[in-house]
Order: sequence, then C-alpha cells, then structure tokens
Amino acid sequence: MLVVDGYNVAVSVGPDGVMLVDTGPAHMSEKVLAAIQELSIRIAASPAPAQCAGTTCPGFAGWTSPAIHAVMNSPAPVFPLRYIVNTSSSPDRAGGNEKIAPTGIFHRGGGGAASSFANRGDDLSAAVIAHENTLLAISAASASPTSWPTDTYWRDSYRLHQFFNGEAILMYHIPAAHTDGDSIVFFRGSEVIHAGNIYWTTSYPLIDLERGGSIQGIIDGLNRILDLGVAENMSQGGTWIIPGRGRLADIADVAAYRNMVTIIRDRIQAMIGKGMTLEEIKQARPTLDFDGRYGATEGEWTTDMFIDAVHASLSPE
Repeated sequence: MLVVDGYNVAVSVGPDGVMLVDTGPAHMSEKVLAAIQELSIRIAASPAPAQCAGTTCPGFAGWTSPAIHAVMNSPAPVFPLRYIVNTSSSPDRAGGNEKIAPTGIFHRGGGGAASSFANRGDDLSAAVIAHENTLLAISAASASPTSWPTDTYWRDSYRLHQFFNGEAILMYHIPAAHTDGDSIVFFRGSEVIHAGNIYWTTSYPLIDLERGGSIQGIIDGLNRILDLGVAENMSQGGTWIIPGRGRLADIADVAAYRNMVTIIRDRIQAMIGKGMTLEEIKQARPTLDFDGRYGATEGEWTTDMFIDAVHASLSPE
C-alpha cells in the first residue's frame, strides 16, 4: 500500500513484474514512479549472498572464489511495470495514467515474461485494465489516449489469465457505487483487497451522482468485500482491505462501516417516506451519532454533500 497525497494505491512487485492498482493524482506521478523503482530494487532485484566457492558449485562450470562474488551477486534486472488497474475514473484513481502507463511494458506477442521484456518496442506501455464504463468516462474527460484503459471488461468480474507474482488477481465490478464503473481488486494469494473509492476510513462514502453512483451501490460493494474477505480470528485480521483513503483495515472495520452506511440509508429512506423535504431531513440530522467519526463541515466531501447524495439516490424521479 502506497499513500499518494492522501489516496491509497497498491503495488505488487515480483519476478513477473509490477502491477499498480490505481495511479493516484496526476501531480504525484513522479513520486509514484520513484516509489515503484525503489520497491523493485529492494524486492525483485535484491542480490543474494553466494554460498559456494570452488569447482563443485552447482550450476557453475569452472572456478569460483570470493574475488568474483561481486559479479555473481550483482542484482538481476528490475522487471518493469506490466499492469495498471483503475478502480474508477476519478482523478485520484486514474490521474497518473498518462505519465505512468508509458513507463511500463506489456508485449502482446507470444512468449513468457522474460521474452516480453526483452522485445520492448517504443510504442508499448503497461496494460491498463478497467471496467468499460471507466474507459468511457476517462476517454470523455481526456483527449490523451495514453491516459485511457487499454483492456476492459463488461461482466460482473474479470481475472488475469494466469498467476502474476505467484497469485491469482481478480477484479469485481460494483455497479452504481461511487460511480457506474467501480472495481474492487482481490489479490487472492496475499489476501488483500483494494476497495477503491467504495470504502474510505476517513469520511462518509463518496457518491458521484453524475457518474452513476448511489448509496445502494456503495452498500452492495461493501457487502461484496465482506463476502470475499475472511477473518483470522473473531472478525479480526485475516484479509486486509486497502481503502481509497485512510488506514489499512480488516473485515471487522468494513462491517462496521457497512452497518453505519446502511443505518443512515434506512433513516433517510424512512424520512422520505414520511414526506420530509431535503432541508427537513438535514435539520433532523440523520448522521448525528456518526458525525464525530466520519462527518465534515468543510473540504471535498462534507456531511451535507453526503446527505444530498443519499437523498438524491433514494428519491423517486
């Protein structure tokens, strides 16, 4: 997990290369690239000490000695960025695509990872995966094709065709949540889920009505995370959840957040059923007992803005 100007992205680094889940805001791209390079050097290209000297070293025809350990132990080449996954079209999720994607390589010819890296062409870049609604939103907002997803899916889920860095990686579309193109990303071997903007530990969930978001979609997404996650003991530990913003969490944290969002939805729905106006609902303060933890009176996403979005997504047209 990398914290990029307050927004969380995920990085998988290993012998198959690098996968980045979300690229963060555009102005942070250089720092994200520097962090990926540092992780690659530390994890994927760390030299191991030689454990043998002499003519009997396995796999070596000839003599070895401490004098040439520096040659034997030199780091392997760092594998480049191969995949980017955008969990939504929001600038905090996909803003760095334009600068970061061209630094990678995804050779679409035959052969394995090693041959792919060896046959790099100037026109190649990392594969950028997203739901097709995310592509439509990004391409409508940006005239630069280098910022667009290159590979999309339209069904309920998508998975890489083979293991990447020793594990299966799956993406699940959550319709009408933060937007209409949200995905959560499940690293099945590591037991890590990147929740994107469906789950923040720092505030009420961000609902982008103009891009197809809704309160029910947020709840559905949180429930999908809870379906996938497994606790280590007594609802604690186990599967780790990377939120779009905030601290690392487990499924107990997600369940508490889901319960809070559901309670607020039901309160506002009941108030709408009684014929209360939006202003009357705000005066009744349906979020009062949660405002100390998640509320805000200023900033990019205030409590009033959250209530507006919930009311709009529940009200009949």
